[in-house]
Amino acid sequence: MKFPSSRLPAVLVLLFFCAGLFLWGCAPRYPQYETQGKKIPATQRPYKINGKTYYPIPSSRGFRETGMASWYGGQFHGRKTACGETYNMYGGTAAHKTLPMHTMVLVRNLENGRETVVRINDRGPFLRGRVIDLSYAAAEEIGMVRNGTARAEIIALGEAAGSAGGADSLRFQDFDTGIFYIQVGSFVNKDNATRLAGYFIDLGMKCAIMPHAADGRNYHRVQVYAGTSLNAARLLEQQILGRGFPGSFVVAR
Repeated sequence: MKFPSSRLPAVLVLLFFCAGLFLWGCAPRYPQYETQGKKIPATQRPYKINGKTYYPIPSSRGFRETGMASWYGGQFHGRKTACGETYNMYGGTAAHKTLPMHTMVLVRNLENGRETVVRINDRGPFLRGRVIDLSYAAAEEIGMVRNGTARAEIIALGEAAGSAGGADSLRFQDFDTGIFYIQVGSFVNKDNATRLAGYFIDLGMKCAIMPHAADGRNYHRVQVYAGTSLNAARLLEQQILGRGFPGSFVVAR
């Protein structure tokens, strides 16, 4: 059965709506990265704070950001960080909302030009407009303890090979190459999955239906082939989102 892209039968529209509701409740809207056969660390999974969902990025390669830096100290000293380490306010660490844990980051205070290098081992800050929370020692190094905040630039240098890794053990995991798909729907009824796959096949796209068992039920995931580059997959993801599939997301195999 073929469906023109400009006009869809009411039944198919209803199916798309149902699929969107399912994905809304079971998967983040944008973006989520899955790796088949590989467990995603808890610190890389989407999480919600004060009603807002944050999506950790898969790699820090090329990451650069400018915004307000702050610092956190005494009341958190000795507590567990998001990655399970004990927070030491006198260490060279920091919290960031989405960077991978153990990313080494250069932080430059744009108000005085002073710099420091820290390792991400926690999540935060969650106050609007702030991009990084430094340890007391790091904040002191760039001269922002007294004011509490400073406009700063942060540049990812690499990802430490271990939890205590330093600048001499940096590495980048290459997430830009692989085999990527865009998951556009997930159904218990295989016929519904077949109809949705047919829609994308009629648009000239390669499509696969992947079985998946969860919660005692068998699902049929509809996935559109996106190529071997993550950047290309992101572009296709945006196109599919624009076609009215709000639950679509990138899948890496």
